[in-house]
Amino acid sequence: MRVLIAPDKFKGTLTAEEAGKAMARGWRRVRRQDRLDLLPISDGGDGFGSLLGRHLGAETQIVPTVDAAGRSIQATWWWEPVQRLAIIESAAVIGLAMLPAGRFHPYELDTLGLGTVLREVASRRPRRCLVGVGGSATNDAGFGLARGIGWRFLDAAGGKITRWTGLDHLARIVPPKRRHWFRELVVAVDVRNRLLGPRGATRIYGPQKGIRLEEVVPAERCLRRLARFCNGLGHPGGNPSSLPGSGAAGGLGFGLAAFAGAQIESGFDLFARELRLEARLRDVDLVITGEGALDLTSVAMGKGVGRLARLCRAARIPCLGLAGVVGDGPQVRRAFTEARGLTPDLTTPEQALGQASRWLARLAEQAARDWKSGGAV
Repeated sequence: MRVLIAPDKFKGTLTAEEAGKAMARGWRRVRRQDRLDLLPISDGGDGFGSLLGRHLGAETQIVPTVDAAGRSIQATWWWEPVQRLAIIESAAVIGLAMLPAGRFHPYELDTLGLGTVLREVASRRPRRCLVGVGGSATNDAGFGLARGIGWRFLDAAGGKITRWTGLDHLARIVPPKRRHWFRELVVAVDVRNRLLGPRGATRIYGPQKGIRLEEVVPAERCLRRLARFCNGLGHPGGNPSSLPGSGAAGGLGFGLAAFAGAQIESGFDLFARELRLEARLRDVDLVITGEGALDLTSVAMGKGVGRLARLCRAARIPCLGLAGVVGDGPQVRRAFTEARGLTPDLTTPEQALGQASRWLARLAEQAARDWKSGGAV
C-alpha cells in the first residue's frame, strides 16, 4: 500500500516529526512492502514554523527579543527569499512550553516579544508573512504585540497602560505613525473561538494557562474593554473580536487583525494549501494521523488531525488515528476509519508519557498487524 503518515504533535512528549518516525518504524516491522511517505502536519501551533519552513525550503533566521515573561531570548523565524515569504511561529517566541511549569501567572505574561519579531520581519519587506499562533502562554489579546509595534494605550489621566490587566482603565488608543507593515499578513489559527463570551479565549483556554476561576471575569472585562475601543480602527471585517479565530492563542488572533491588519485563516487549511495536500492524497491508499489526545476538540474545532480525517472521508481514503488517548464520544470514533490509543489498552499513562516514541511505534505495529487491504479488522 501507499501510506501517508501525517501526524500532528503529541503535546509535551513528541514533535509531529518524531511522532511520524515512530509510527513509520512500527508499521515497517509488519508491512515492509508498503511505501511510506512522512508528512508531519501543523494547524498553526507548536512546530508550525519549522515544519512549513522545511517543506518550503526556507532559511532559518535569528532575532533577539523576549519571551512571554520578558526574559531575553534568541527567537527563530523562517525566510524564503525567492517568494519573499516570511514564516513566524508564535510558540517559538511566547510559547507556554518555553516557560517553567507554574512559575509565571498569565497576568505577568504578554506578547511584546512577538512585536519585536514582527518589526524585524517587516524590515525584509516580505510579499507575504504567515504567523502560526497556537501554543502561546498569553491571554493579552495581542496587547503586548501592539505596544511592540508602536501602539499606545492610555488611561483617563493620559498615563500609559503597560500591563494588559490595566486595560479595564483604558480611555484612549493612540496608533503609531506606521500602521501597514505587510503587503499580506496571514494568521494561522488552530481553533475557531472568538475573543469574548462563553466560548472565548479567557473562559475556554485561560484556565489551561493558569487563570483561576475567580480571575476569569476580571480578565475578560479587560479584553472586552480593549475590543470596544478597537471598534473605530477601521478593520475591513468590522470589529475583529467577532471574527472566528480571534480568540486563538489568548486573543492573539484578534490582536494581529486589529493592530497589524492581518487576515485570520485556518492553520490547517493554510498548511494543506502550501503543501498541496489534496493532490498528494490522490496517490494514497491509507492515511495514518494522530496527536496526543483524539477528542472532541480534534474533530469539531478546526484542528488539523480532524480536518485531515474529513479530507480523507471526502476522498474515500481510509484514515487511521493513533493517539495517546482516544475520547469516548461517538463523534470522535466516527471521524476515523479506526482510532487507537496508547492508554488504557496498550500501556499505562505513566509509560506512555515517559517512553512515548517506543509505545507509539508499538501501537503502529499492532495496527499494521491487524490491517487488511480493505480496512481494519
